[in-house]
Amino acid sequence: MKKTVLLSILLLAITCVAQAASNLESRAKASVSQITGTLKTPGLNEPVQVLRDEWGVAHIYAANQHDLFFAQGFVAAQDRLFQMELWKRSGQGRLAEVLGPTALQRDINARRLQYRGDMKAEYESYAPDTKEILEAFTAGINAYIASRAGNPPFEFEIAGFKPEPWKPEDCLNRMAAFSMTGNSFTELAHARMVSAVGVDKASQLFEFDQPVQLDPARGINLAGLSPDLLKELVGSDTRIEFPVKAKEGSNNWTIAGALTNTGKPILANDPHRVIAEPSLRYIVHLVAPGWDVIGAGEPALPGVALGHNQNIAWGFTIFGLDQQDLYLEELNPINRLQYRTNKGWRKMHVEKATFAVRGQAAVNVDLKFTSHGPILWENGNRALALRWVGAEPGTAGYLASLSVDRAQNWDEFEAAMPRWKVPSENIVYADTEGNIGEHSTGLAPLRKNWTGLLPVPGNGRYEWSGFVPNDKLPHLSNPQAGFIATANHKMIPAGYPYKVGYEWAPRFRIERISETLGSARNNGRKLSIEDVEKLQTDVLSLPALELIAILQSVGNNSDDLSQTMLKWDGVLAKDSGPAALYELWMQQLTREVARRAAPAKHASLLQDWSPAKVLHYLQHPSQEMFGDKPAAERNQVVHAALEAAAARLRQMQGDDPAKWSWGNLHIVRFRHPLDRLSGADSIMDPAPTQRPGDDYTVNSTGFGNDSFDQVSGASYREILDTSNWDQSVAVNSPGQSGQPGSKHYSDLVSIWAEGKYFPLTYSREAVEKAATDRMTLEP
Repeated sequence: MKKTVLLSILLLAITCVAQAASNLESRAKASVSQITGTLKTPGLNEPVQVLRDEWGVAHIYAANQHDLFFAQGFVAAQDRLFQMELWKRSGQGRLAEVLGPTALQRDINARRLQYRGDMKAEYESYAPDTKEILEAFTAGINAYIASRAGNPPFEFEIAGFKPEPWKPEDCLNRMAAFSMTGNSFTELAHARMVSAVGVDKASQLFEFDQPVQLDPARGINLAGLSPDLLKELVGSDTRIEFPVKAKEGSNNWTIAGALTNTGKPILANDPHRVIAEPSLRYIVHLVAPGWDVIGAGEPALPGVALGHNQNIAWGFTIFGLDQQDLYLEELNPINRLQYRTNKGWRKMHVEKATFAVRGQAAVNVDLKFTSHGPILWENGNRALALRWVGAEPGTAGYLASLSVDRAQNWDEFEAAMPRWKVPSENIVYADTEGNIGEHSTGLAPLRKNWTGLLPVPGNGRYEWSGFVPNDKLPHLSNPQAGFIATANHKMIPAGYPYKVGYEWAPRFRIERISETLGSARNNGRKLSIEDVEKLQTDVLSLPALELIAILQSVGNNSDDLSQTMLKWDGVLAKDSGPAALYELWMQQLTREVARRAAPAKHASLLQDWSPAKVLHYLQHPSQEMFGDKPAAERNQVVHAALEAAAARLRQMQGDDPAKWSWGNLHIVRFRHPLDRLSGADSIMDPAPTQRPGDDYTVNSTGFGNDSFDQVSGASYREILDTSNWDQSVAVNSPGQSGQPGSKHYSDLVSIWAEGKYFPLTYSREAVEKAATDRMTLEP
């Protein structure tokens, strides 16, 4: 009887979930934006044509600049308004209004980091007409919101709030690029390790490139500092999740025509960010007098961040400038609103802020600021203040692209580079005249007497001395090698006079890219678009090959596991068993080496060690790490870790190695912020997809420490052909639309996961041929 009752309850629950999902699906489809026919759109001066192709890319044709950006705002909102609204609120510090108290501390930090400087200087830092463009863009967003006043998009309906009108200043969001400015979190990690093991040992444990000694200020107290103190300080690309009750590296390269089969340059880019639903990138084509640019950007911003116009192409990867510094302020024990300076005690600036919180009363908070910036943490007589470039004018992420979008040659591209301050990027370049180049750009603080790798006293002795002149940052054009590649690695040359940063991506991706392009050059083989596609999706693991070489050198490899790894080609294919075994093996080795390198309670700080660091310790075994007989102990560690990895894999995937696969462990899950609503995940989250590669392959598919699920990588890729723009290709994922009921919501997942692309049509003829949905916006 009990079994019958339980079965009935289970069936009822399943039925209810299915009915809820069916209901949500029908509501989602009914809510999808109109993308065909004619729409009356107050605010336009003249009609605008919007042609969407079969991949969901909107090609916008306008008669003037105002209407172009008005239409871009309208069209982006049609596809992504819910995402855009959360992005805006994330920058405003207003998520708790719709999420509840769990988002309050995140909001407080966002409000602390808002731009408070001169607005005239802010707008003048970007293109001269930026304010006018933002006015038109946000007017377009507002026109779409107004058109849906009685029927808000489905996501707002179930989230329980409505979109609010936009202002131009909303696009000056500082949190949009915060996570790419570095390095307050690692400063605290360094401080914690210095306190634990001392300066010399700590300096060896981190992956500084070039090697540098950590430099704690004389007399500074670093005890108790940890990255956990700032865990609620996150950028706008950090996942936002609605509670049930509410129902963030890259590759690019540019290849000279001498190495291509067309005789003209090819430029490739695949910026790596957090994997999300909707995609962080939105592809659009903008055409009007003075404009003909196509590519991707963030949906809440006007223009195109990376792509091409009539004459030039560009793409970027993060250039790891150190654009943040933490100051350890000494507070007056008698009056903790005062902090010590080189001229005695000084009163903090205090702003009264009110935060609306869903489900409870509003919260009032005093936001405190020293001369260095906002106070992020305080305890007793100590406080941490953040100085970062986001407090400077012109540092809203990606808005400098409004100048790059209209550059027509190398000189005009170079003239736009000083405007690009945040995020700092290695921007590669190619043009139809056959030129290639690269400029590593961003706002780089000048530090004359410290490295920037640890918090420093706020006593006036550690102050920025302006910024590195943009023309002194690394840049070059038409190199003899015939190509330029970047992969977040150290781009600064030996002997570079400025301390702009010491924390760069490890060498593996850039070595693989350079090896492949250099081999083609040396062999006289001309590269095609297909060759570049193959390189962008390459999953050969150089660290895996190096670890196999170590295994070969240690001997005693007659067992089946060792033989399996020695015969493996190092390709992290999703159906590969050895690839799965390698990943668990490297993880096991990382933990073991970190355990030997640092006290157990601090070893977690080394969880993010790249294979480069682990391999170095294994290739050069020391007595400090491996005891009196370091080589023999190292050999034992290598074999023991392999055995432990295999035992773990057997638990996960069974005893038959023939059935092991990396893809069964390494899965991408595109998750919508609202997917916790009953039945919503089935319509909001595309099916999980197996993935190849890892963080160190050219096709970067990074995972975290808690699981092997892909959490970062290239959701957008572009390969741009300067010989014929219509031969360019791209892919976005999961889809161009953020509306769960749209045909373009997740239609690109399969081709993206298979390493395929679609045509990035550009000429009007090609666009017309590919168009599947035609819409006219009329005044």
